Amino acid sequence: MARNLVMMAMIAMMTMILVLTAAPRGSAAITCSQVNSELIPCVGYLRGGALNPRCCSGIKSLVAAAQTTQDRRMACRCIKTAAASMGIGLGKAGQLPGKCGVTVPFKIGPNTDCSKIN
Repeated sequence: MARNLVMMAMIAMMTMILVLTAAPRGSAAITCSQVNSELIPCVGYLRGGALNPRCCSGIKSLVAAAQTTQDRRMACRCIKTAAASMGIGLGKAGQLPGKCGVTVPFKIGPNTDCSKIN
């Protein structure tokens, strides 16, 4: 059970990275379930393993899906909730955008205010 929680927290952190880099469009469509599903391949890397190419594919899919401010804020909330419940650090998660060729215009961290994400 603890392992699943850690995986979800790591996935949530990765989702925040992806969601915050997308451009705005219509209404929110992102769910925590979707965020977690796309980022599951990143768990191994976040635990100290090698970067799975499917992790970057998942990140890119989330960036494409998180088109609205509401989507990005929802993904951020999913990530923060999971991270808080698991006590996950953001060090390696913050490295993933660069490793996957995704630019994030802000610092990823525990003090990120999801309500200020555009």
